[in-house]
Amino acid sequence: MNLDYAELDPSRVLDALDAVGLRGDGRLLQLNSYENRVFLVHLEEGGAVVAKFYRPGRWSNEQLLEEHRFALDLQAAEVPLAAPLPLQAAGAELLGEPPTLACWHNLRFAAAPRLGGRAPELEDPEVLEVLGRFIARIHRVGRAGTFDHRPRWAGRAPGDLARDAVLASGLLPLELEARWSDMVERCLQAVQQAFDSLADLRLQRIHGDCHPGNLLWSPGSGAHFVDLDDAVSGPAVQDLWMLLSGEPEQASRQLGSLLAGYQQVLEFDRRELRLIEPLRTLRMVHHSGWIAKRWDDPAFPIAFPWFGTPNYWLDQVAKLAEQLEAMDDAPPSPPPKDDDDFVDFDGDGFA
Repeated sequence: MNLDYAELDPSRVLDALDAVGLRGDGRLLQLNSYENRVFLVHLEEGGAVVAKFYRPGRWSNEQLLEEHRFALDLQAAEVPLAAPLPLQAAGAELLGEPPTLACWHNLRFAAAPRLGGRAPELEDPEVLEVLGRFIARIHRVGRAGTFDHRPRWAGRAPGDLARDAVLASGLLPLELEARWSDMVERCLQAVQQAFDSLADLRLQRIHGDCHPGNLLWSPGSGAHFVDLDDAVSGPAVQDLWMLLSGEPEQASRQLGSLLAGYQQVLEFDRRELRLIEPLRTLRMVHHSGWIAKRWDDPAFPIAFPWFGTPNYWLDQVAKLAEQLEAMDDAPPSPPPKDDDDFVDFDGDGFA
């Protein structure tokens, strides 16, 4: 019997976990996740695990196992993270060394320990320094290995894939297609030029989606990530810029605190600061493509009712035009030295 992703209900979640040696006691809670189906499951033996059922068609088995290997590498280096648990064969097919990915009735899932915490106080310079050290520890481990199957987050390629998904979806009004497509193309050309301008840019294993919603903070133990679901090969700055917010002067102070912590652990190529606006542009285009690809999921029209409306696309054209200007205005000279207090960025902040 093969189960459809939409047929995943509490009883089937418990059956799936039972097939890997994790017996739930009947108490479970579905957690917020657009991309996967994620459940907090209490176990008969005590404690609880977080079970993640992967959306079909997004990642190959090889890509999922690379994510798991990165998490296990981080765990071995004592970097705080909810790494996938080794599973026991009790009715499910298991993959990986150790076996961390289960295939059960056409569904793929993993289980990890439950870790608690709250959102970090990103206005606190000391918290930002801790986060900088934490991310640098992740990157130090990331440099020690490579991804052979997971995507590269560099240049225009991720934006091209997102643009193609939008155009194939039928959600872009015909009368706005040329305006949006032209603006995206101009932006992606600027993105590629920015990456091409940095000779010998290091691409490494990174978290990839390091925004505050993916971080949990415990006052006694610091920070940890929820997961590595979006891990890619990319520049280090991709894991820093989404933690910055507010006006440019405020964001520059935050960046200074992040880098102060980061560089206690690992050197940082400050040329990568020129990629912040290009990376923001990629994320904007990627977000539109992501929603377009998921529109057949009933949860997405409910969560994003404004998506696909003329006003949405007009707003995107305007915001991308601002990004194009921000990228065009980026200074060609090297960024300030490490002892400079202020880094001048264009744009409306870093949210």
